[in-house]
Amino acid sequence: MSKSPSPGLTKVAEADFPTEFGTFRIFGFEAPASDGTEEAVVLKMGDFVDGVPPLVRIHSQCLTGDVFHSLRCDCRAQLEIALTGIAEEGGGLLIYELQEGRGIGLLNKLRAYELQDQGADTIEANQQLGFDSDLRNYELPGAILQFFGLKAVRLMSNNPEKVEAVEKAGVQVVERVPCLADVLDTRLAYLRTKREKMGHLLEFDDL
Repeated sequence: MSKSPSPGLTKVAEADFPTEFGTFRIFGFEAPASDGTEEAVVLKMGDFVDGVPPLVRIHSQCLTGDVFHSLRCDCRAQLEIALTGIAEEGGGLLIYELQEGRGIGLLNKLRAYELQDQGADTIEANQQLGFDSDLRNYELPGAILQFFGLKAVRLMSNNPEKVEAVEKAGVQVVERVPCLADVLDTRLAYLRTKREKMGHLLEFDDL
């Protein structure tokens, strides 16, 4: 293991990582957290040139979307948009955080699905389970950006909280790049809730 310049952050491993989107370098990171250890995976493509802000996506784990192609959410669509965009530019960084269900965990996320089937929206379901609407924090991604020596990025996100978190970590967001999935009937209520209750910047006429 090797320690990064960022306090508490450890690079655990790295390796070549060919994908259908192109060839990346995959990194594993961990850092101390209040409930143990927080982990993240990073896909890096290309070399970063000084003064040229790379395309960056901070993506939270979504087993149901990323793996099982769920159409209840827009997570997998955003993941593919980000990987495609990075590949088209020939470089960039995707930080994949292990914060399932906005931090409530997989099984609680499925409990939230059950409540949503009974009429609750995604925020109401979390609150009925005793959680805040979003338990995530972005300290680990901030430390990872510092590890790679990035002082400015173009952030692929619809979430203004991620922009604020990156800048709080000392990395300038010179551009927010929208990451907009298609509006499907199965995710329409979900997208409306993210826009109206969480402040996500979703500019769709049919929302």
